[in-house]
Amino acid sequence: MPLIECENLVKQFDGKPVLRGIDLVLNEGQVKVIMGPSGCGKSTLLRCLNLLDPPTSGRILFRGEDITRPGVDVRRLRQSIGFVFQHFALYRHLTVQENVTLGLRKIRKMGSRMAREKAVCELERVGMYEHRDKYPAQLSGGQKQRAAIVRALAMDPAVLFLDEPTSSLDPEMSREVVSVINKLFLDNVTMFCVTHDAFLAKYISDSVVFLDGGAVLAEDVAERLFYDHPDPRIRQFFLGVIDMR
Repeated sequence: MPLIECENLVKQFDGKPVLRGIDLVLNEGQVKVIMGPSGCGKSTLLRCLNLLDPPTSGRILFRGEDITRPGVDVRRLRQSIGFVFQHFALYRHLTVQENVTLGLRKIRKMGSRMAREKAVCELERVGMYEHRDKYPAQLSGGQKQRAAIVRALAMDPAVLFLDEPTSSLDPEMSREVVSVINKLFLDNVTMFCVTHDAFLAKYISDSVVFLDGGAVLAEDVAERLFYDHPDPRIRQFFLGVIDMR
């Protein structure tokens, strides 16, 4: 069943088109990875989908509801979309557990005890329980990203958006985060993930969307898109991405 549908989605900044008529469907339980050259509109697409950047035109349907119509409850919508940012966006003055419980208490209106229990459950899920009382400055990059993932998951979103979740990490920390995201994939967590990481894309996706110049040029399973696509431009792009590993 479709969770998110984009219909002819367009986004312009100062009259310059960044997204050019995007059509995409994300089904419940599906994981789609968005790849493409730098500046092709990948992160803008994610930001449009949860209305951080309102689209210029086109429609976005969330569980069949047009969320681009006037008067939509953006706050309620964002409670259904977990967003993991490239640079973690953790509150530096809060511990890992406090970062996780903050949204549960303030947005979900959970009591402190229930919020702590929920946080502990999610921290254990990704191997972060032992770091629960640390502050972000005391964590490695991989641990910060896992904490950010836990914070998003604790809100029980319908879908998880990940924007370049491994780009700020060294190879060892990157694989640590890939392992966590792969576990979510195996648990049927619905995800949209923007990445340059071919390893991540291969192991956590049902399909990979290739975006270039603000348009979807191809969508297929990773193996065919990476190694056997008929378009030489697409083959060349993925050859370069895979070689960078």
